[in-house]
Amino acid sequence: MPPPPDNARQLSAASYRLAVEDSEFLLRDEVRAVRFALEYAKVDLALRDWGIRTTIIVFGSARTPSPERVEAAEAAAQDDASRAAVAALRAKAAMYEQARLFGRIASQRGGAFAPRNRWRDNVIATGGGPGIMEAVNRGAWEVGAPSIGFNITLAHEQAPNPYTTPELTFRFHYFAMRKMHLAMRARALVVFPGGFGTLDELFEILTLNQTGKNTSPLPIVLFNEAYWRRIIAFDTLLEEGMIRAEDLALFDFADTAEDAWAALVRRGLSAHAPQKG
Repeated sequence: MPPPPDNARQLSAASYRLAVEDSEFLLRDEVRAVRFALEYAKVDLALRDWGIRTTIIVFGSARTPSPERVEAAEAAAQDDASRAAVAALRAKAAMYEQARLFGRIASQRGGAFAPRNRWRDNVIATGGGPGIMEAVNRGAWEVGAPSIGFNITLAHEQAPNPYTTPELTFRFHYFAMRKMHLAMRARALVVFPGGFGTLDELFEILTLNQTGKNTSPLPIVLFNEAYWRRIIAFDTLLEEGMIRAEDLALFDFADTAEDAWAALVRRGLSAHAPQKG
């Protein structure tokens, strides 16, 4: 009679694993709803633990160069074509510096330093990547304020910029969940020049304001009026009857970081900077 078997095969079977430890199970198509809920809960709990109550979200191009990148390109320029390319980069780097300044201004004046009953308001939040996102997070970092980076897993992997608060640096698989977290705590939006992703995120918030889904409409500021009027024919939308006249009042324009902050406050953003004295 053969000896009784041990239970090694049972212990190693996939079916015996706890569900939370079974990556094959968690990655099945049928469990997508659970993964969606987990992406919501993980970020929500982390933000609550940090006392993040409200945010100022900033969108803009990942391709906007930093001054350091311009300096490196300038040092490497060998001919007229490359020097012309550097000149174009330098013009865009001015936008980076304004975004960086806005990150400092909003962090110092908005409430990121002033928890009230442990809650922080108007904390800077970006998509966590390079370019404008990096610049705004960098401005917050330079004054010692926390800031958030909502990164997304892409086919061409994008690393988080080094200026977001590590404990507030998140990564999403689902664009929809990332958008939800960007919007749900937002109390204001500033949009710097950008491409498809920036336009997508801008129109998401504009539509929420237009349709009343935001019960308290977010103040929206578009940075660099000349750019936005060239990219989007707002008046044509009105002339064609695609929007109402009052929809053009859903946003404002600014060309400096100070003007952007002033426009947000004028449109109702409550600032909670520390009181002096």
